Amino acid sequence: MSTLARARRRLGAHPLALDTALAAAVLLCMVAGSFVDAHGSDGVNWSLRTPDAFSLALMTAGAAALVLRRRAPLAVLAVTGCVSVAESVTGGPRAPVVMAAVVALFTVATRTDRTTTLRVGLLTMTVLTGAAMLAGPLPWYAQENLAVFAWTGIGATAGDAVRSRRAFVQAIRDRAEKAERTREEEARRRVAEERLRIARDLHDVVAHHIALVNVQAGVAAHVMDKRPDQAKEALAHVREASRSALNELRATVGLLRQSGDPEAPTEPAPGLDRLGELVATFHHAGLSVQVARTDQGTALPTAVDLAAYRVIQEALTNVQKHAGQGARAEVSVIRVGPAVEITVIDDGARAAAPAPAAPAPAAPAPPPAAPGHEPASAAGSGEGPGGGHGLLGMRERVTAVRGTLATGPRYGGGFRVHAILPVTHRTDAAEDPA
Repeated sequence: MSTLARARRRLGAHPLALDTALAAAVLLCMVAGSFVDAHGSDGVNWSLRTPDAFSLALMTAGAAALVLRRRAPLAVLAVTGCVSVAESVTGGPRAPVVMAAVVALFTVATRTDRTTTLRVGLLTMTVLTGAAMLAGPLPWYAQENLAVFAWTGIGATAGDAVRSRRAFVQAIRDRAEKAERTREEEARRRVAEERLRIARDLHDVVAHHIALVNVQAGVAAHVMDKRPDQAKEALAHVREASRSALNELRATVGLLRQSGDPEAPTEPAPGLDRLGELVATFHHAGLSVQVARTDQGTALPTAVDLAAYRVIQEALTNVQKHAGQGARAEVSVIRVGPAVEITVIDDGARAAAPAPAAPAPAAPAPPPAAPGHEPASAAGSGEGPGGGHGLLGMRERVTAVRGTLATGPRYGGGFRVHAILPVTHRTDAAEDPA
């Protein structure tokens, strides 16, 4: 910080002391000017004169009023204006008392608005100039009388310019502070959105694969003694599901690494091109899934493709968890105009006994539910005993790509998930989902 800046900061911290110093300086200038007479005995020349006591008293009163110029600028202007008028009427020769009124008018202009400055400035110029022209000992057209008009106009104009500059600088500071706050809020919003997106990915991956692992582990435990070959097959499915879960978790958690960390994941995000693999995992878990697609050749944006995949994954996972082994699910992916419609329905049937090929475990089986199957909203909206977020996550994903989602029980039993996703996805920020 420069010496000038430090001095201005110190003076700004003590405004009363600064105004007192200014008043003393103005008084010194007025007293010095009162000893100079521009009209000597031989015409226009400079000579010395001695001011009278009344003029010195008026100069002192005008300068003393400037000490309070910040607290009551209009009152100080009124006092200095009256002092100047009194000097114009009675002074002979005239003393430069009007200097105090000019400083007071400058203060009024810096601390009020432009309209007030215009009105007060015109009134001050009219009164002081008129008093000097009409009541003074000099001719009305004398330079001293015109100087009163000029100096009052300069004081008002300079004060308005200073006020405008201060307002401009303050506006720049406010704009900079607002921009800084906006950047911080935008950064916090982006962090929250990224955390929510990663949480949705983790939920989808864990809910899907752990549900499959739970079912297959229950099957293995149920047939371990009587059918060891079938138990080995179930354990192989457990191992495959756990390996897939680990791979997807590694890819998702890899987003949290710093840019310099090694082995960053490069596998693309899953999409509808991997729908066959997804359905196969449910087939291995004993869930009958039929797929119908009429969207061949439709290229979806990455975010929309991922949302479609996760919606189907979560919907089938809910069927697996809540409808049981005997349920049948249907998945349809249809291109309708500028959108892709995804529908996942199930019949909600629960097998009364384990199927021979894939018997259901006794211990891990979910509790009984009403006809159909337990509403997915119980596990998806956080309202059920499990407090899951399946349907909520699906709705957030679909909304993020400007789509719509409808879920609810079907007439006669079962559940239906219907999502409409736009083929073209516009977003303000570049997305790189994983």
